[in-house]
Amino acid sequence: MPNINIVKKVKTKYTKAKFKKELPLHLMILPGLILVLIFSYVPMGGLIIAFQKFIPSKGMFGKQKWIGFDNFSYVFSLPGFTRAMMNTIIIAAWKIVLGLVVPIVFALLLNEIKGRRFKKVVQTIVYLPYFMSWVILGGIFRDMLSPGEGIINQIITAFGGKSIFFLGDNRYFRGTMIVTDIWKNFGYGAIVYLAAILGIDTQLYEAAQIDGANRWQQTWHVTLPGMKMIIVLMMVLSLGNVLNAGFDQIFNMYSTSVYQTGDIIDTFVYRLGLLDAQYGPATAVGLFKSVISTLFISISYFLAYKLADYRIF
Repeated sequence: MPNINIVKKVKTKYTKAKFKKELPLHLMILPGLILVLIFSYVPMGGLIIAFQKFIPSKGMFGKQKWIGFDNFSYVFSLPGFTRAMMNTIIIAAWKIVLGLVVPIVFALLLNEIKGRRFKKVVQTIVYLPYFMSWVILGGIFRDMLSPGEGIINQIITAFGGKSIFFLGDNRYFRGTMIVTDIWKNFGYGAIVYLAAILGIDTQLYEAAQIDGANRWQQTWHVTLPGMKMIIVLMMVLSLGNVLNAGFDQIFNMYSTSVYQTGDIIDTFVYRLGLLDAQYGPATAVGLFKSVISTLFISISYFLAYKLADYRIF
């Protein structure tokens, strides 16, 4: 029977040697961990404001009055909260679905292009919008979608249609937000799926060709199954954004005339906390949103494990 002390000693030496070998990698990730700690975990201490009648003059660590869940009850009773919640869910759900489907379809189509130079040009063109902020794009779209001089409405009226106020009409605002967001992000999102396609064994395609499979059949039976794991991963990660409809985009493009269909939780919290100085209720909404997002991530990961046998760890 082996000596337990010797086994433990060997295991300890192996662990220390492995850590020493990977020390440069740990040091590389250390700055990122420090930033996450400072900007993501330390501010979580401010969540206590959600349970207080917070008075800024008393300071963060001053003697504040504890009121339990009164801030939550107050926020949930506000007439604009339900509207903001519904708008957030609708806009975010469409962005999640189309944010998965459009990049996948684009990656599949781009993979069929044989000319390498043309493929690189197309990739560069569709990737560029991702690196532009919504402050810039918001101004561009305001000009393009203007009901008077916007190029989109000029095209519509040239074909006999009526001018549309895309950013000022509740019938069109949600769709405009969804389409412009997908346009901005689908090219960058396709990078992951293109990488997954390139990782598929080419022998599988050769075997499919021998069996008489055409390009569509090869895509359906070889390419898509080879992308299954990365699709599941992206779906799991995206479901955590079910209450993130895109504050920076909507804040730069909405107005009071489209609050009915365009006001989301983030813009609601912005007005409640920064403009109305109701810090306690605003923090309560933020905490509520974080809890729901965490719940959705947990459920999506559980479903990914049960249905696709996918594990992150």
